[in-house]
Amino acid sequence: MSAMTGSDAAGDDREARRPNDPVDEAATARATVDTHGIVTGWSKGARRLLGYRPAEVVGRSATWLLDGEAPTRDLRSLPHVPRWNGAVKLRHRDGHRLTVNLLAHRRKPDGEDMGTGEWLLVSALARPVSPAQDDALLMWAFARAPSATALYDTGLRLRRANADMERVIGLPEAAMRGLRVSEIVVDPEGDRAEQCMRQALETGEQQYLQQTLHLVGHARESIWTTSFTPVPDAEGTVRGVLLSAHDMTEEHLARARLALLNDASVRIGSTLDLARTAQELADVAIPRFADFVTVDLLPAIEGGDDPPTGPPPSPVVLRRVANQSVLEGCPEAVVEYGALATYPDESPAAECLAADRPLIRKVTEPAIDKWASEVPDRADRVRRYGFHSVLAVPMRARGITLGVATFSRHQRPEPFEQDDLLLAEEITARAAVCIDNARRYTRERHTSLTLQSSLLPQRLPPQAAVEVASRYLPASTQAGVGGDWFDVIPLSGARVALVVGDVVGHGVQASATMGRLRTAVRTLADVDLPPDELLTHLDDLVIHLSAEAERSADTDGGFGATCLYAVYDPVSRRCTLARAGHPLPALTTPDGTVEFLDVPAGPPLGLGGLPFEATEIELPEGSVLTLYTDGLVEFRGRDIDEGLDALCAALARRTSSLEDTCDTVLRTLLPERPADDVAVLMARTRALDAAHVATWDVPSDPAAVAEARKNACRQLDVWGMDETAFVTELIVSELVTNAIRYGGAPIQLRLIRDRNLICEVSDASSTAPHLRRARTFDEGGRGLLLVAQLTLSWGTRNTYTGKTIWAEQELPASP
Repeated sequence: MSAMTGSDAAGDDREARRPNDPVDEAATARATVDTHGIVTGWSKGARRLLGYRPAEVVGRSATWLLDGEAPTRDLRSLPHVPRWNGAVKLRHRDGHRLTVNLLAHRRKPDGEDMGTGEWLLVSALARPVSPAQDDALLMWAFARAPSATALYDTGLRLRRANADMERVIGLPEAAMRGLRVSEIVVDPEGDRAEQCMRQALETGEQQYLQQTLHLVGHARESIWTTSFTPVPDAEGTVRGVLLSAHDMTEEHLARARLALLNDASVRIGSTLDLARTAQELADVAIPRFADFVTVDLLPAIEGGDDPPTGPPPSPVVLRRVANQSVLEGCPEAVVEYGALATYPDESPAAECLAADRPLIRKVTEPAIDKWASEVPDRADRVRRYGFHSVLAVPMRARGITLGVATFSRHQRPEPFEQDDLLLAEEITARAAVCIDNARRYTRERHTSLTLQSSLLPQRLPPQAAVEVASRYLPASTQAGVGGDWFDVIPLSGARVALVVGDVVGHGVQASATMGRLRTAVRTLADVDLPPDELLTHLDDLVIHLSAEAERSADTDGGFGATCLYAVYDPVSRRCTLARAGHPLPALTTPDGTVEFLDVPAGPPLGLGGLPFEATEIELPEGSVLTLYTDGLVEFRGRDIDEGLDALCAALARRTSSLEDTCDTVLRTLLPERPADDVAVLMARTRALDAAHVATWDVPSDPAAVAEARKNACRQLDVWGMDETAFVTELIVSELVTNAIRYGGAPIQLRLIRDRNLICEVSDASSTAPHLRRARTFDEGGRGLLLVAQLTLSWGTRNTYTGKTIWAEQELPASP
């Protein structure tokens, strides 16, 4: 009730009861008092109670109405309580005293604390009511109570039942009177109810019970929460038990749907595998929601492409990607996993896709007959297993229709309802988003793999220096393809460069960066830079690429990389290595000993400002050098030392070939689905002996050129390569002459018989010649141009003692 100001009270005084209004406002005495104890409102009922008119009370202290003084204890407690009630002695206007039951409410303004506002005082004016009227009202209330209620005596026999109990049981009160619960509801739950009633009678305490009942006249089981309240008389003797039951079926179903929805959000989409995600949708719906579930996708989404917009053409062709059943082995399924199937227009799957909305269909005999003419095998399964209700939901995500999920019931008797449709739509929508994510991931992964494959060596070139075997395994996790790579680069002098690198990150960006670094390494290797110098230039490149990435809005920022670069010379059998933050290479000697080479640890590429250091070792012929990325020895919490020990053990095993060794290492160290990219490069060293290499020291005297030509011709004759003598003489003459004229001692001539014939001249000068076109009256400048025309390739490489000029010519085919 609202408070009244003085004018409101006066208006209330003048207000007559509205016609046909059963509520008599004057039957309650109301007054309002502010925080200072001043009366601010006085109702018509208050005047009837105490006889004062509003004008006589409003504005005066409320204590003026008290018969005597209020207890100090009560006054002190009022500022701290929101409500107070008790008996108060008041003085009537005519002078007599009366005791009033008073209820006081504190009403505070919004946002204010409890110490502000005003008090609303109310007291009911007594109205004479006969006990018979109260008894009648009580019985009427019992009969019309909104919950199923029944009264039992101490013999557990029903005495009274209200209308709702009659409706639930399906029997009138007269048919149930005098019967026990177990006789009214023939169900094991009836015995449990009687046990609770006995406990209520014996203990005098209220008992509770939750029951699942299948009542006569109800289509499905229902969930009930029942309370058993002992009914004592005036002396406290228990005379009966009041049973009150509340139907909790809808609340139970709602909680079950929420639990299923929560379970779906956790279980569906655990991976980015399309088929597995579809199977998770089918698994989560069995058996709590349906008896048989199928998930079919449009063939157009295979390979990650977007299907055409709009409804699919008729007849609908779908591919089965998942199904599940309450029956072992899914005997209801007709379409096999991965198979394409045609769905007639009258089928729920085709109908929901055409309408682009979920639907519920009751399985009727006419409908089955219609399907039997087009898909007789499916119609036969529907009849055999008793399908009676089907719910079909189109799978849509980001505006694209992916397929359809079909839920069927044949064991559960209740058909699908509207709430079931909403639940199926929700869990299917979640699955559709996950499937679309998997589809997009598959497309991006395919793109990355294609890019990665195109950037990696398609086939390693044969080398006289080494026998090689390699493997690349992309990551199988959600991270996608990474930036691991390897390469084998032929160098001058029959030497070979072995490279393994790893770009930080995954995806197309990492693959593209890997391609740029591989190209850069090949370019720098072509200049014949030492490994430490090559890594320094590569480090500068990564710094520039990172700066570009940070300025670009299309990337997440800079990146880094690691790299190991090794150069092996089969003539000297020496190998020079340098690494930039990369794992140590492993060396397997011919006797089977495995060790990790002590290559100085340089910083990862992209840090800048720190030097790289190379190390040089001599390798026995037949040694196997193993280069790899960290994904081989590090995964899922495995300690790095444990991974290195496992690698040593795998390399120490005897195998028939280098390819078998590669397979053994991967099979031993890696799980079935590696979490990171893995690149492995193995190289078994060869050596070029004196039968393939000839070396002469050349005096720094122009007269020594003729002797150098003779030595070269004699060696060609020993090798049976007289047909190359003319070109070789010209090359030796030009290169030795340049070394004597422009270089410095010592000068050395070397011929290497490999797949091609290589001629090398070394001197102590670091000045490299360059090719130029001679003018008409120039006396020199034509020698290198002639060498370039007569050979496959030529070039210069710097050494720690000077430089080496080399030229390579193709050998004639053997007869």
